[in-house]
Amino acid sequence: MRMTELYAAGEKSEIGTYVFTEEKILSFARKYDPQRFHTDKDAAKDSMFGGLCASGWHTTAAWMQCFLKYWMAEIGRLKREGLEPPNLGPSPGFQKLQWMKPVFVDEMVSYSVTFLSGRPLASRPGWHVNSILCEGVNQDGIPVIRFESSVLEFE
Repeated sequence: MRMTELYAAGEKSEIGTYVFTEEKILSFARKYDPQRFHTDKDAAKDSMFGGLCASGWHTTAAWMQCFLKYWMAEIGRLKREGLEPPNLGPSPGFQKLQWMKPVFVDEMVSYSVTFLSGRPLASRPGWHVNSILCEGVNQDGIPVIRFESSVLEFE
């Protein structure tokens, strides 16, 4: 089964939620993005954000965490239905990454993926490349992250 057989172009799937606790924000930022508005509550108050907020990279990594959990469940569902799931591989890249609104302590982001298109790769028989739109909205439905990604698919 190919992604193009499984999802219609424009079909959106909710893939999960992630709560950005203070502990998670601090832990991620200390390791990967140690800017003061991600690592120091007091300094963050005096920043342009006005409070401790998650790194944009953290919101992106949380999307991936939710997607992997979602995709593992999809594989299980398809197999239970007697279908062979698409064999997805790595992403050759993404584009148009937007961090549209800061994510603050205890905000919950709901993530989604929208299948945009899929096509065979002329240079690699049996391989396809799929385009997806990846998004996240906070608990108030306000968009906080958006990017387009490519995903390889193998026979």
